[in-house]
Amino acid sequence: MPHRPRRRRTALAVLAGTALLAAAPTPVTATAADRTPSCRAPKNAALAKQVTRDLRTALAERSGTVSVALYDDRTRLSCTLDGGTRYDSASIVKVLMMEATLRRAAGWGRPLTAWERRNLRPMIRSSDNAAASRLWNDLGRPYLAATLNRAGTTRTTLGPYGYWGLTRTTANDQLRLLGALTGPRSFLGATARSFGLQLMSEVRRDQRWGVSAGMPRGLRAHLKNGWLPRATHGWRIHSIGAFTGGGRTYRIAVLSHDNPSMKYGVRTVERVAQAVHRALNKGRAIARTATPDSEISERSDGSVPPDAPELPYPYE
Repeated sequence: MPHRPRRRRTALAVLAGTALLAAAPTPVTATAADRTPSCRAPKNAALAKQVTRDLRTALAERSGTVSVALYDDRTRLSCTLDGGTRYDSASIVKVLMMEATLRRAAGWGRPLTAWERRNLRPMIRSSDNAAASRLWNDLGRPYLAATLNRAGTTRTTLGPYGYWGLTRTTANDQLRLLGALTGPRSFLGATARSFGLQLMSEVRRDQRWGVSAGMPRGLRAHLKNGWLPRATHGWRIHSIGAFTGGGRTYRIAVLSHDNPSMKYGVRTVERVAQAVHRALNKGRAIARTATPDSEISERSDGSVPPDAPELPYPYE
């Protein structure tokens, strides 16, 4: 169910008078393939060149605004495409809330409480918005901001007035947050990382589209998605995930908006994911194919109430 912040409604009403003037639908005119990905692999220039080419092909003739960031621990391949572009986070901000909760428990030298577990599990597994709102309010903005800083994010700002789904973030910053769950220098301990990854591997079936498409057998997907339509910039379709197993770990973040439908955005994200998995796992059998049309709902993730104003701070 969508959360409905109770605080500062008066301030929102003042903003709405001007912000909603910009609420007319934005036409989808940009072509995602117009921009060139930047890939590097210190010891495998051929791989970097291939992935650059494959990402361009995956985005050929795809409209909308798309950002990609990825990192493979084995080959040290890193790629970015407009990785600093900012988007409304929708439900992927729940990974930040999870990490902040895990960090707080470790910092206080205690295990997670029963209340924290009761909210973390549905928030990640089924994208429960009521649980997310409870954790957001319990953690507080200062602690969430401190967690962002600890993760090394540079362009993520928390959503205003309790609208956590309007947190602004980038693909590069989402890759850093995923690194807190997989990286050797993580600010989270081994137990916390294991618990967080476990939850992200248990996302319910109808929410497992996105960067898991094209993954090979023998790997495990740890996933979180966001899918949110708004009057401006159309559908936000985001998918972030870490892939572990077989002696390797890699992370992928794909963020997008200006999608005319949820299905269109999912298709774009999955084209990117398939290109990455194929390049990093040559010759391996595929475990997860593209999501069937029948499993794409065209319903919002509910991370922002439908009556929330179009807030007037600009995209960058």
